[in-house]
Amino acid sequence: MNTYDAVDSNEHPLLGRLIKLGLFLLVQGVAVLLVGFVALLVSFEPSWSATTEQANLLQSGDARSGTLLLKEDGATTEAIRLGIDVDITVSGPTLRTRVTQVFRNPTKDWVEATYVYPLATDGAVDTLKMVVGDRVIVGDIKERQQARVIYEQARRAGQTAALTEQERPNIFTNSVANVGPGETLLVQIEYQEPVHQSGSEYSLRVPLVVAPRYNPAPIVQSVDFRKDGSGWGATTSDPVPDRDRISPPVLDPAKNQPVNLTSITVRLKAGFALGEVKSHHHNVRIESPDSTTRVVTLADGTVPADRDFELTWKPAAEKAPSVGLFREHVGDADYLLAFVTPPAAEQATQKPLPREVVFVIDNSGSMGGTSIVQAKASLLYALGRLQPNDRFNVIRFDDTMDVLFATSVPADAAHVGEATAFVGALQARGGTEMVPAMRAALTDKLGDTSMVRQVVFLTDGAIGNEQQLFETITAMRGRSRIFMVGIGSAPNTYLMTRASELGRGAFTHIGSVEQVEERMRGLFAKLENPAVTGLAAKFSEAKADVTPAIIPDVYRDEPLVLAAKLDKLAGSLEIKGRVGDRPWSVTLPLQNAAEGKGLSKLWAKRKIGDAEVARTLRETTPEDTDKAILALALDHQIVTRLTSLVAVDKTPSRPEGEPLKLSELPINLPAGWNFAKVFGERPQQAPTQLRERRADAGSQPAARRPAPAAPDAIRLPKTATSAELKMVAGLILIVLALILFVFNRRQPLLTDAA
Repeated sequence: MNTYDAVDSNEHPLLGRLIKLGLFLLVQGVAVLLVGFVALLVSFEPSWSATTEQANLLQSGDARSGTLLLKEDGATTEAIRLGIDVDITVSGPTLRTRVTQVFRNPTKDWVEATYVYPLATDGAVDTLKMVVGDRVIVGDIKERQQARVIYEQARRAGQTAALTEQERPNIFTNSVANVGPGETLLVQIEYQEPVHQSGSEYSLRVPLVVAPRYNPAPIVQSVDFRKDGSGWGATTSDPVPDRDRISPPVLDPAKNQPVNLTSITVRLKAGFALGEVKSHHHNVRIESPDSTTRVVTLADGTVPADRDFELTWKPAAEKAPSVGLFREHVGDADYLLAFVTPPAAEQATQKPLPREVVFVIDNSGSMGGTSIVQAKASLLYALGRLQPNDRFNVIRFDDTMDVLFATSVPADAAHVGEATAFVGALQARGGTEMVPAMRAALTDKLGDTSMVRQVVFLTDGAIGNEQQLFETITAMRGRSRIFMVGIGSAPNTYLMTRASELGRGAFTHIGSVEQVEERMRGLFAKLENPAVTGLAAKFSEAKADVTPAIIPDVYRDEPLVLAAKLDKLAGSLEIKGRVGDRPWSVTLPLQNAAEGKGLSKLWAKRKIGDAEVARTLRETTPEDTDKAILALALDHQIVTRLTSLVAVDKTPSRPEGEPLKLSELPINLPAGWNFAKVFGERPQQAPTQLRERRADAGSQPAARRPAPAAPDAIRLPKTATSAELKMVAGLILIVLALILFVFNRRQPLLTDAA
């Protein structure tokens, strides 16, 4: 050892020990960090992997309109999307609509999606196409149960499949199975529908959203005895056994952006020179290629599916054509569609008959928002139109009911003023028990046959037990005539049209406050003028199957619409009836009929409607009704409650073993509705006997008893701590404490050594 080494070793022993201690502490710190990092990975790897497998994590502000976000375990992920395109071609008296639904799956899951949506009540759905990549699969009409079996088999086998089912004549469900991650699937349906006419105005309506339905709880059991005479039978007590199939989830517009964005194009070929063309609830762009054609598109490109689209058009001439005759040859038969508008009776020759008018107004929760404003304005207008020799009454209902007067009263200033105050005080809340209100309205306490008895029923029709209402009308209509007034942005047109048909009245729709006076004026033109009665149709040479079989009365400015299946297109059609107290007839030569499109489908659809009415009127048995409907549906290839459309891609797409996630696509709340009124207030179960009382003691409707909150699932607050994180933190603190303990123990040793 040389002199310098000895000096260095002896003079700096403390420096060497400090270096060793520093290295020790550095190694300990790195070890602690590694242990903590590994512990964090072990603790949180499952949640990390679950979220990173989603396509993209989104914040609510990042989502584009039409995006649906779902929250699972605190993470916000994008759900399956739906875009809708509606393309309508109007050809004279009929229209053809193609609805394309685009299902886009942005997730990493294999998905089965179901979507509940509305269609026109009179529409005959006959086509289903499914587009998968570059493949187009055309659907087939099958009996409903058979179509469901085919779809389920394809679903289990991993094949892409689509199924279109009818829940009501105006509510359908599309189911699509095995939509792959990141895949886009197109489902396209088509239907045929007649153009609607009222006076000089023609119109079409495209329903875009299924309004939430009130489904009453079972109250009265119905009994179905066996036909074997054994005395045994079965009872059914649920008025809406398929409530789950007509009640899709509804998004709160205050918390969610609109979904199901829709584009609409109408190619209007009226067959005559066009005057005013108007969209009543949407901003549109109108192009005019020639005098008889218009192309109508949405000015905004797309709109949320939250209200009906209504388009009306008028001829350039002052008066619309009063007669239309169209034909179509399919198979070995000819089909005929005839429009005839009878002349209006001259007011001077008619002595107005005294009337008893019973007004019924729906003030349930679904009428909250703008609907109750429209309904009250409509009823106040109607009260102002009453004549001194009329009698009237007012009934309001939600899940309770008030009858203003004990019986109908004279329409003098005092009674009308009391009714006006009663209506003005109404507020929307509660459930929609429509059947008891209809029963009260049809109870004929006066029995005065010298008076015309009319029931004017204002509602959005948002109930699921339509059949109960139809049976009530059938049993109690007597001499009453029922005029349904549909209120709001998405009324139940099936209920309205069928109720007015069974009640021998008419249906009017009011979609905005601006339409109140115009539409109510048209309604009172029907109420105040005589109907065309005793109508009958006769073909001179051809054998014909005509629908409707029993021709209803026709009101002022309404056309009589007949569809017929003929063995030959020869001779003429003669229509007779009475306009007021005078006979009326018209003869149409069949050789003058023009070519029409889809008339065979419309005839079959109307025959199916006749069969359903005959069943409600108990003119046919349920078994015979189903047999007739099934035969018509299969012969003419249209969707009914007994038939469905199903399309299956034969190539399996979902790998074996991959799970299939069900996604029930939500719908928007109809425009103008109040979400809290519909879903925030939970009415108690329907009482065994509806509370009915008079309200003429005062002008204010009595306050409803507060309903106790319905029992709901109790959700405990998420107050649990992050146990894994705290364990890791504790471990780190323990290690640091050990390091400090070792360091403190070494301090005396270093001091002694120095």
